[in-house]
Amino acid sequence: MRLNNIQPAAGSRKSKLRVGRGVGSGLGKTAGRGHKGQHARTGRSHTVGFEGGQMPLQRRLPKVGFRSKLKAQSQQVFLYQIAALKDDVIDAIALHKAGLIDSNARKVKVVLKGEIKRAVKLSGLLATAGAKAAIEAAGGSVE
Repeated sequence: MRLNNIQPAAGSRKSKLRVGRGVGSGLGKTAGRGHKGQHARTGRSHTVGFEGGQMPLQRRLPKVGFRSKLKAQSQQVFLYQIAALKDDVIDAIALHKAGLIDSNARKVKVVLKGEIKRAVKLSGLLATAGAKAAIEAAGGSVE
């Protein structure tokens, strides 16, 4: 065996498709490009994402992303977190000092997760029905 005798295995390499070589080849005349139109012309047809002059999808969508302003202003605190606090009167300032909410929170809601065994007074906070029932059952109140 010599280097000039090496050939690929039979059938492993297909021959190049030769277009525009007469009617009998099946790809003569228009060479599989159809009649006229953008894709029949020579040269660069269009860029990636081009939609025929319509505003492309990547330009229609917002680039920065969506951030809800309401989400940033409302936060939730769990009942077991309130039980860990030592204050008897709990408001947004006490929660902020404890590091449970951010300074930009406008609405704070107490959610029933965990349990509370001592009486606390919530002032200026929202509470779910279950959390309110648990606080009142422990002897506390919700304003």
